Amino acid sequence: METFSISTYLLPISAWFAYCLIHSLLASLTVKQWIDQKWPTAKKGYRLVYNLLAVVLLIPVLSLTRQMDHSLLWQWKGIWKILADSFAIMAILGFLWTLKYYDMMEFLGFRQLKQNAQSVMDQESFIISPLHRFVRHPWYFLLFVILWTREIAPSGLLLNITVTLYFLIGSRFEENKLKEYHGDLYLKYKEKVPALFPLPWQYLTQKEVENLLPSKRNL
Repeated sequence: METFSISTYLLPISAWFAYCLIHSLLASLTVKQWIDQKWPTAKKGYRLVYNLLAVVLLIPVLSLTRQMDHSLLWQWKGIWKILADSFAIMAILGFLWTLKYYDMMEFLGFRQLKQNAQSVMDQESFIISPLHRFVRHPWYFLLFVILWTREIAPSGLLLNITVTLYFLIGSRFEENKLKEYHGDLYLKYKEKVPALFPLPWQYLTQKEVENLLPSKRNL
């Protein structure tokens, strides 16, 4: 294994920091409100462009990360590998299952473009899917499971730490946006359900979901 050198990691770390900063700024209410006021013609395409930028800008960051030493720091073996792979597969299946509870056309930005949206703010109504009964950000939780059940090389460790910290911090900002969008409804939901990691004693029953969202009884 190569000798550790901070210079080897400085550029990838800087690239991840810049990526997360740009991604967060473009998702912030402040920037969205500025776009709403100063650049009205961009409203309908903002979400789509935001998602495209997130993918395009990620390519050079991942490329830099892949150039790091790829010798393994951690490797699952035996029964632990079976368990790790099983958790990862369940997380992937869970992610695919949750897709049907989201308006993906809205999430990706195609609906706003098609309907000539007059605001860059999120339009999706508040929903509580089966997994949302146990954790407020199920996609983040499922991604954590996938990331931390893989074999880890130095580049992978940098990726895992960056994504984990980004979601831990970013979820706080997202919570503020959700409170802005949904007010007391979200605050009541927040009191009952943990943010990122399910807790066996803290969740919403189906009856509580129906009481909180009478129009969502089919979830």
